[in-house]
This record gives sequence, C-alpha cells and structure tokens, in this order.
Amino acid sequence: MDDKLVIKGIEFKSRLWIGTGKYKDFEETARAVEASGADVVTVAVRRVNIVDRKSENLLDYIDPAKYKILPNTAGCYTVEDALRYSRLAREAGVSDMIKLEVIGDEKTLFPDVIGLLKATEILAKEGFIVFPYTNDDPIMAKRLEDAGAAAVMPLGAPIGSGLGIRNPYNIKIILEAAKVPVIVDAGVGTASDAVIAMELGCDAVLINTAVADAKHPITMAEAMKHAVIAGRLAYKAGRIPKKLYATASSPIEGML
Repeated sequence: MDDKLVIKGIEFKSRLWIGTGKYKDFEETARAVEASGADVVTVAVRRVNIVDRKSENLLDYIDPAKYKILPNTAGCYTVEDALRYSRLAREAGVSDMIKLEVIGDEKTLFPDVIGLLKATEILAKEGFIVFPYTNDDPIMAKRLEDAGAAAVMPLGAPIGSGLGIRNPYNIKIILEAAKVPVIVDAGVGTASDAVIAMELGCDAVLINTAVADAKHPITMAEAMKHAVIAGRLAYKAGRIPKKLYATASSPIEGML
C-alpha cells in the first residue's frame, strides 16, 4: 500500500513517533526506539543534553543519520523560553523541526494555547517546521494551521496520564477541518489507545510515557509499532457500519 506520510517534503517511514524521557538510561532508550520501528525521536532540549557533544549525549545512542531527531520545548512555560530553546536546537544543528510546547499549568500540563499560537507564528516565519502540542480544540487547531504549523498535535488526554483518547469526537472534527497532518500527542496508555487514534484517521501518534513507564518498555515499544500499523490499515480498509441487530455472516439466499 502506497501510504507514505510526507510533511513539508520530509518523508516519514513510520507513523509511530517516540519520545526519550523517563527511561532508566540511554541504553534502554536506544533499545526501545529500535523496537518501536519509529524513525522520529523527540528530545527535550531543556532536559536532555543534545547540544554539548563533549559529554555523554543521547545522540551517542540515537544516531541522527538513522533517525529524525525532533527537538521539543518540554518544560517551557513562556513564549520566550520556547523560542529560546527552539533556536538553540537549530543553531546546534539538530533540526529545523520543532515540537512546540508552551505549558500553561504545572499540575495538568495543559498547553497555554494563546502563547502557543504566538510562538507558532513566530517560529513558522523564521523557517521552522513547527509541530505544536495543543488541546483537542478544533478552533485552536485551525488557528495553529493558519499560523503556519506543519501539523497539529492534539492531546488524547493529559501528558503521562495513560487515559487514552478521551474525546474522539473532537479529534474527528479536527481531522475533518485540518488541511495539515494530525498527530495525537499525549495520553496514550497502551496499544489499543494507539489503534483507536489511527482508526480515527490520525496521521501519526507520538508516545513516550506509555512505553518508558511500562513494566517491560522494549516489549511495549514493539506492541505500539504493531498497533499503529494495524490501526492505520483498519482505517484505510474501512470498518463495517455499526448495527443494533445481528446480520448473518453466511447468507441463506439461494440455499435449498
């Protein structure tokens, strides 16, 4: 099936994108990334050493020649901080892509959508390929697209909650309205959640905590790989309509 994900001329081999936080060490991170089959790896510029190559570095374990490194602005609570770390990552030669987070609240980690919109517009004008993490709000998703976002990344549920896709109907509305790819980011807890996101028609799923905090992260990474593939295939195949009553799977018409 010719079903490639292409964003801003960049071709992505996998529709599973994976984060690198919360693992016990860089070696486990690398093993999980490998098992996931992902080719996009997100890295928090503020929390992980990727710009100082003189000391032990995540990029010693995750080869930038093999994976697309997607810096993110996790932990940034102001527009100014988000812009600073985005520019720092690009100046260090990491990537022109940025997963943009402007967090509004330490307890919920919900995005500050006003700041997010402002930062998206600024970075897009500076030539960044911006992937903003946002609420599952169709209006804000459209405004981010209009501001220059290369894709929109609505949350399925709060970051790290593992609650799954709490509002599939809002995600469906975003998918209907968006002219850019839609990537579910945050809230996935297990493989079935990833399947649901993909069956809705999302273009990709970004997962971190569900893998890193699993009892067996490497095994969960592999499960997520298969879940995303299965969900995408099911979406492309087209599910049967839901019906209240049974329909015989073996028709009796024409039988003696």
